Amino acid sequence: MSVVIRMARAGTKKRPVYHIVVADSRSPRDGRFIERLGYFNPLLPKEKTDRLKLDLDKVKDWMKKGAQPSDRVMRFLDAAGVAKRSPRNNPEKAIPRKERKAKAEEAAKAAGTAPAAAGGDKKPAAKPEKAAEKPAEKPAEAAAS
Repeated sequence: MSVVIRMARAGTKKRPVYHIVVADSRSPRDGRFIERLGYFNPLLPKEKTDRLKLDLDKVKDWMKKGAQPSDRVMRFLDAAGVAKRSPRNNPEKAIPRKERKAKAEEAAKAAGTAPAAAGGDKKPAAKPEKAAEKPAEKPAEAAAS
């Protein structure tokens, strides 16, 4: 039986409150749980202490027994100093989209200059033609009305 520490949603529509629970990994998100360890209210400001309440002694006991915290709960435990969260590494995500596109274009040019340049010229040329056609149609429709 795999045991996890995770959040179970409570509250009403558009007003979530999460209970931090220990549950069997096979049980549904809001379903059966073994023990409630605390709560998280995302609607409160981050400065308020009532936003997150955890029974850290129970959390430590369950982690000793082998319970695995979810990603979000692990963030809470890292902030509380109970467990150390390993940093994630996705260097592509940190680069803004425009810079990623520029890198891809440079790589394409390095791979083959003629096919990349020909493909790049055709796409921008097609867009202004469509834009020129649409304004011409609108005055004709206005005159017909």
